[in-house]
Amino acid sequence: MQRELKRGKYRHFKGNEYLVIDTARCSETDAIQVIYKPLYNEGQGLWVRPLDMFLETIKRDGKTFERFEFIES
Repeated sequence: MQRELKRGKYRHFKGNEYLVIDTARCSETDAIQVIYKPLYNEGQGLWVRPLDMFLETIKRDGKTFERFEFIES
């Protein structure tokens, strides 16, 4: 079952912001990938990350965070 992902602006738990463009399916593994780009330091191009990793909750320094938090459409 595919988890829901909104297109729009996200903030990484370390503070930088990203724009989610869309999702795509990997031709080799059939896994859903998130296509996104950094909204800082222009010219970094597009990035991909597995959907499950993009949406995961992580623990660091005794605190729990969403890896990417949705900000706006």
